[in-house]
Amino acid sequence: MAQIKKIKVEKEKVNLAIQTGIPLTVTTYKLPVEMEGYIIDILSVFLKLLDMDSYFEGLSYCVKELVNNAKKANTKRIYFSKKNLNINNIDDYEKGMENFKTDTLNNINYYLEEQRKQGYFIKTVFQIRNNKIKIEIRNRAELTVFEYKRIHDKITRALQYSSVEEGITQILDDTEGAGLGLIIMVLILRKFGLTEDNYQILSEKGETINRIIIPLDKTVAENIISLSREFAALVDGLPEFPENIAQINNLINSPDSKMSDIAMKISNDFSLTGELLKMVNSVAYMLPHPCQNIEEAVKYAGLRGIKNLLFSIGSMENLVSNSSEKGKKLWNHSYQVAFYSYNIARNFCKKNRSNVEDSYVCGLLHDMGKIVFENARPNLSAKLENLCRQKNVSKEIFENLVAGCNHGEIGACIAEKWNFPQVLTDVLRYHHNPENAPESSRELASVIYLADMMAHYGEGLIDYNQIDTEILEYFKITSEEQFQGIADSLSSSFKKD
Repeated sequence: MAQIKKIKVEKEKVNLAIQTGIPLTVTTYKLPVEMEGYIIDILSVFLKLLDMDSYFEGLSYCVKELVNNAKKANTKRIYFSKKNLNINNIDDYEKGMENFKTDTLNNINYYLEEQRKQGYFIKTVFQIRNNKIKIEIRNRAELTVFEYKRIHDKITRALQYSSVEEGITQILDDTEGAGLGLIIMVLILRKFGLTEDNYQILSEKGETINRIIIPLDKTVAENIISLSREFAALVDGLPEFPENIAQINNLINSPDSKMSDIAMKISNDFSLTGELLKMVNSVAYMLPHPCQNIEEAVKYAGLRGIKNLLFSIGSMENLVSNSSEKGKKLWNHSYQVAFYSYNIARNFCKKNRSNVEDSYVCGLLHDMGKIVFENARPNLSAKLENLCRQKNVSKEIFENLVAGCNHGEIGACIAEKWNFPQVLTDVLRYHHNPENAPESSRELASVIYLADMMAHYGEGLIDYNQIDTEILEYFKITSEEQFQGIADSLSSSFKKD
């Protein structure tokens, strides 16, 4: 017997998906044994990184049940088509199901190959967002009305039993409609303290979606709150925004100020003067001749441009000086995202000039919360380890969720402390979930999200199918080839810049 080849799980990709809240997707058409094993191995790593190993045995059963049901549903569509039967007609359905199992098992390779040829996929999606784990099994076949009814009948039947053992002993019917596996799955979810509301099944846009929603373990969630308080103290302890920059910002906000006053104040600061001239002489402004006069530079940049420059420089003065190697790597990523953000906004947001003007600084500072976490970790390390020991939760889960999912909130807290504009604060808070941003900031948050994903994609850290489809649709990106073309062009220009 040939040995089954094991597909290796890339822990770094799973970790990044947890940290950024992006979905981790596995697509298959035939669901061979090694692919099913790979999906379960991803589940194992995913839960381990979230310190929820105790859920693995039960959830692995649920995932296996749902992916195999999805495979069966796809096979059923191929079979009915071959037999010229209408799967949406109850008489045809019952006729087709009489020999479905025997016929397909006797020629399974043919049906699986047809599923691949005709694009009948099975997608498994793992994601954590808003302190909830979402597991989805999607397949390219909408449920018929009577299939949907039968599934809900099984869920209702499962609620009659108090345990998995009782459910098994009560169900003796071995026909296709018995649905023993689905009943056991619902009972397993109940064993975790979940209700039928934590399992959803729906059909939309040509797909059937089985979705399991699991709140983070209560102990883990409580400890995240504890650690967040540590960071609240850290944010309170951050230095004030640099005084010289704050003064210029106040001057800009004063209705009595003149551009010449602002130019004079900037010219008194050598580093600011250099950065302003560098900014207006960049390709973004497309000046016919280099600008060497600060007063002219102030006019070219405009008040919004100068304010964005001040926020950038002030933040870096406070956060870069003591950066670790990892912190410096984060800054390099931030510069790349800033460059991508500006160019995406310039091409896609022409009707909203303020979004174009704000895109660079938002991209530059989008990971400010993560950078603060990285810089502060050496000082908090002892407290962190002590807290983890007290709560019996791994240090890794803290670092994943606080530096990962929650870093947008940390960055937003810092922005509020430093009196940043609301749009910048919103983008820092929602750049991983733009759909939750206020409408006034949603487009810019989407720009930063897309730029961030393109940078990660270029590094090989994420796959195209992990990117939010609604964001891709918003920017009229319809294929991976188009997406990769934009990403490659931006990467090439960034390296030349």
